[in-house]
Amino acid sequence: MRMLLNLALLIVFVGSLGLHTLCDRSMAERNVQFFPNMVESVPYQAYSANPNFPDGKTLQAPEPGTIARGHLPLHYSSSPQDAMRAGNELVNPFSPGDDRVLKRGSVVFANFCIVCHGPQGKGDGPVLERGVPLPPSLLAERARQMRDGQMFHVLTYGQGNMPPYSGQLSQEDRWKVVLHVRALQQQFSGSKAK
Repeated sequence: MRMLLNLALLIVFVGSLGLHTLCDRSMAERNVQFFPNMVESVPYQAYSANPNFPDGKTLQAPEPGTIARGHLPLHYSSSPQDAMRAGNELVNPFSPGDDRVLKRGSVVFANFCIVCHGPQGKGDGPVLERGVPLPPSLLAERARQMRDGQMFHVLTYGQGNMPPYSGQLSQEDRWKVVLHVRALQQQFSGSKAK
Protein backbone atom coordinates (compact mmCIF):
# COMPACT_ATOMS: atom_id res chain seq x y z
CA MET A 1 0.00 0.00 0.00
CA ARG A 2 2.77 2.39 0.94
CA MET A 3 4.62 1.54 -2.25
CA LEU A 4 1.56 2.38 -4.39
CA LEU A 5 1.18 5.72 -2.61
CA ASN A 6 4.85 6.59 -3.21
CA LEU A 7 4.53 5.55 -6.86
CA ALA A 8 1.42 7.75 -7.29
CA LEU A 9 3.21 10.73 -5.73
CA LEU A 10 6.21 10.16 -8.00
CA ILE A 11 3.94 10.11 -11.08
CA VAL A 12 2.26 13.37 -9.98
CA PHE A 13 5.64 14.99 -9.37
CA VAL A 14 7.07 13.92 -12.74
CA GLY A 15 3.84 15.01 -14.46
CA SER A 16 4.00 18.48 -12.87
CA LEU A 17 7.63 18.84 -13.94
CA GLY A 18 6.64 17.87 -17.47
CA LEU A 19 3.83 20.44 -17.56
CA HIS A 20 6.18 23.09 -16.24
CA THR A 21 8.68 22.33 -18.97
CA LEU A 22 5.99 22.30 -21.68
CA CYS A 23 4.60 25.66 -20.65
CA ASP A 24 8.04 27.28 -20.54
CA ARG A 25 6.53 30.71 -19.99
CA SER A 26 8.75 33.79 -20.21
CA MET A 27 8.92 35.56 -16.81
CA ALA A 28 8.97 38.95 -18.56
CA GLU A 29 5.39 38.43 -19.84
CA ARG A 30 2.24 39.15 -17.87
CA ASN A 31 0.02 36.38 -16.61
CA VAL A 32 -3.34 35.70 -18.22
CA GLN A 33 -5.89 38.35 -17.22
CA PHE A 34 -9.26 36.95 -16.20
CA PHE A 35 -10.76 40.33 -15.18
CA PRO A 36 -8.92 43.00 -17.19
CA ASN A 37 -10.97 45.86 -15.71
CA MET A 38 -9.31 45.16 -12.36
CA VAL A 39 -5.88 45.76 -13.89
CA GLU A 40 -6.55 48.59 -16.30
CA SER A 41 -7.96 51.61 -14.51
CA VAL A 42 -11.05 53.14 -16.08
CA PRO A 43 -10.58 56.72 -14.77
CA TYR A 44 -7.88 59.07 -15.99
CA GLN A 45 -4.79 59.50 -13.83
CA ALA A 46 -4.50 62.87 -12.07
CA TYR A 47 -1.67 64.22 -14.23
CA SER A 48 -2.56 62.52 -17.52
CA ALA A 49 -4.03 64.21 -20.57
CA ASN A 50 -7.82 64.25 -20.71
CA PRO A 51 -9.76 65.13 -23.86
CA ASN A 52 -12.95 65.75 -21.83
CA PHE A 53 -11.81 69.18 -20.63
CA PRO A 54 -11.00 72.27 -22.72
CA ASP A 55 -7.50 72.62 -21.26
CA GLY A 56 -6.79 68.91 -21.83
CA LYS A 57 -5.86 68.26 -18.19
CA THR A 58 -7.43 65.76 -15.81
CA LEU A 59 -6.55 67.65 -12.64
CA GLN A 60 -8.71 70.76 -12.56
CA ALA A 61 -8.31 73.81 -10.33
CA PRO A 62 -11.17 74.31 -7.85
CA GLU A 63 -13.79 76.91 -8.63
CA PRO A 64 -13.08 80.37 -7.18
CA GLY A 65 -14.47 80.64 -3.65
CA THR A 66 -14.34 76.89 -3.02
CA ILE A 67 -13.85 76.01 0.64
CA ALA A 68 -12.19 72.74 1.56
CA ARG A 69 -14.39 70.44 3.62
CA GLY A 70 -13.94 71.08 7.33
CA HIS A 71 -12.01 74.33 6.82
CA LEU A 72 -14.59 77.06 7.10
CA PRO A 73 -12.81 80.41 7.25
CA LEU A 74 -12.97 82.61 10.32
CA HIS A 75 -13.02 86.27 9.38
CA TYR A 76 -11.28 87.50 12.52
CA SER A 77 -7.80 88.69 13.37
CA SER A 78 -5.92 87.97 16.58
CA SER A 79 -6.74 91.38 18.05
CA PRO A 80 -8.62 91.83 21.37
CA GLN A 81 -11.32 93.75 19.47
CA ASP A 82 -11.92 90.77 17.20
CA ALA A 83 -11.99 88.50 20.26
CA MET A 84 -14.85 90.60 21.63
CA ARG A 85 -16.55 90.60 18.21
CA ALA A 86 -16.20 86.80 18.05
CA GLY A 87 -17.79 86.60 21.49
CA ASN A 88 -20.80 88.51 20.18
CA GLU A 89 -21.08 86.78 16.81
CA LEU A 90 -20.01 83.14 17.23
CA VAL A 91 -22.31 80.57 18.80
CA ASN A 92 -21.23 77.11 19.93
CA PRO A 93 -22.78 74.60 17.51
CA PHE A 94 -22.74 71.81 20.11
CA SER A 95 -25.15 71.21 22.95
CA PRO A 96 -23.80 71.13 26.53
CA GLY A 97 -26.15 68.21 27.24
CA ASP A 98 -24.48 65.88 24.71
CA ASP A 99 -22.35 63.38 26.67
CA ARG A 100 -20.28 62.38 23.62
CA VAL A 101 -19.37 66.01 22.97
CA LEU A 102 -18.40 66.56 26.61
CA LYS A 103 -16.33 63.36 26.64
CA ARG A 104 -14.44 64.46 23.51
CA GLY A 105 -13.92 67.91 25.03
CA SER A 106 -12.51 66.27 28.14
CA VAL A 107 -10.08 64.17 26.09
CA VAL A 108 -8.88 67.18 24.08
CA PHE A 109 -8.55 69.24 27.27
CA ALA A 110 -6.47 66.46 28.84
CA ASN A 111 -4.17 66.30 25.82
CA PHE A 112 -3.65 70.01 25.18
CA CYS A 113 -4.76 72.15 28.13
CA ILE A 114 -3.95 70.32 31.38
CA VAL A 115 -0.23 70.94 30.99
CA CYS A 116 -0.81 74.67 31.64
CA HIS A 117 -4.25 75.02 33.19
CA GLY A 118 -4.24 71.87 35.35
CA PRO A 119 -6.88 69.13 35.53
CA GLN A 120 -9.52 71.37 37.15
CA GLY A 121 -8.61 74.47 35.11
CA LYS A 122 -7.15 76.32 38.11
CA GLY A 123 -3.97 77.37 36.26
CA ASP A 124 -1.81 74.97 38.27
CA GLY A 125 -0.48 72.70 35.51
CA PRO A 126 2.93 71.01 35.58
CA VAL A 127 4.53 73.74 33.43
CA LEU A 128 4.79 75.88 36.58
CA GLU A 129 7.60 73.59 37.75
CA ARG A 130 9.56 74.58 34.62
CA GLY A 131 9.40 78.32 35.22
CA VAL A 132 6.59 79.13 32.81
CA PRO A 133 4.59 82.20 33.85
CA LEU A 134 1.43 81.44 35.80
CA PRO A 135 -1.40 80.60 33.36
CA PRO A 136 -4.77 82.16 34.18
CA SER A 137 -7.34 80.10 36.00
CA LEU A 138 -10.25 79.08 33.83
CA LEU A 139 -12.39 79.28 36.97
CA ALA A 140 -11.65 82.96 37.59
CA GLU A 141 -14.41 85.51 37.12
CA ARG A 142 -12.83 86.91 33.94
CA ALA A 143 -12.87 83.47 32.26
CA ARG A 144 -16.38 82.77 33.48
CA GLN A 145 -17.61 86.08 32.01
CA MET A 146 -16.15 85.26 28.57
CA ARG A 147 -18.66 84.26 25.95
CA ASP A 148 -18.19 80.95 24.15
CA GLY A 149 -17.20 82.70 20.92
CA GLN A 150 -14.55 84.72 22.71
CA MET A 151 -13.11 81.59 24.34
CA PHE A 152 -13.14 79.90 20.93
CA HIS A 153 -11.27 82.91 19.53
CA VAL A 154 -8.61 82.59 22.26
CA LEU A 155 -8.20 78.88 21.44
CA THR A 156 -7.94 79.71 17.75
CA TYR A 157 -5.59 82.73 17.81
CA GLY A 158 -3.98 82.51 21.25
CA GLN A 159 -3.70 85.27 23.80
CA GLY A 160 -0.83 86.50 25.96
CA ASN A 161 1.49 83.53 26.59
CA MET A 162 -1.03 81.06 25.20
CA PRO A 163 -0.21 79.94 21.66
CA PRO A 164 -2.87 79.48 18.98
CA TYR A 165 -4.28 75.96 18.68
CA SER A 166 -5.97 76.26 15.29
CA GLY A 167 -3.15 74.21 13.74
CA GLN A 168 -3.52 71.36 16.23
CA LEU A 169 -7.26 71.28 16.88
CA SER A 170 -10.17 71.24 14.47
CA GLN A 171 -12.91 73.83 14.89
CA GLU A 172 -15.18 71.11 16.27
CA ASP A 173 -12.65 70.09 18.93
CA ARG A 174 -12.10 73.71 19.96
CA TRP A 175 -15.84 74.15 20.50
CA LYS A 176 -15.93 70.91 22.49
CA VAL A 177 -13.11 72.16 24.72
CA VAL A 178 -15.12 75.32 25.37
CA LEU A 179 -18.01 73.14 26.58
CA HIS A 180 -15.65 71.15 28.79
CA VAL A 181 -14.33 74.37 30.34
CA ARG A 182 -17.93 75.46 30.95
CA ALA A 183 -18.56 72.13 32.69
CA LEU A 184 -15.47 72.68 34.89
CA GLN A 185 -16.68 76.18 35.74
CA GLN A 186 -20.12 74.82 36.62
CA GLN A 187 -18.60 72.15 38.88
CA PHE A 188 -16.45 74.78 40.59
CA SER A 189 -19.36 77.15 41.17
CA GLY A 190 -21.45 74.23 42.47
CA SER A 191 -18.75 73.09 44.91
CA LYS A 192 -18.04 76.71 45.93
CA ALA A 193 -21.69 77.26 46.79
CA LYS A 194 -21.72 74.34 49.20
